[in-house]
Amino acid sequence: MVQVLANAVVDVVRPSTPKGLGLFHVEVWGKPPYDYTRTYEIQAKSDTLAAQEGIRRFVDEMEKLPAEGN
Repeated sequence: MVQVLANAVVDVVRPSTPKGLGLFHVEVWGKPPYDYTRTYEIQAKSDTLAAQEGIRRFVDEMEKLPAEGN
């Protein structure tokens, strides 16, 4: 299987506070052969953690694509 390479951009919808998680809009795009774009709304403590979670979700989704084609 080809390694999934992706980038992410994060926009703050609602910033995190000491008592609660923030809400982030995360746009993730992959490099060929996984040149798709996905957007996710993610609750997290920081924008960095939201980006990591968005990329994790994207990789999970892309790794399932070949199995669905069989």
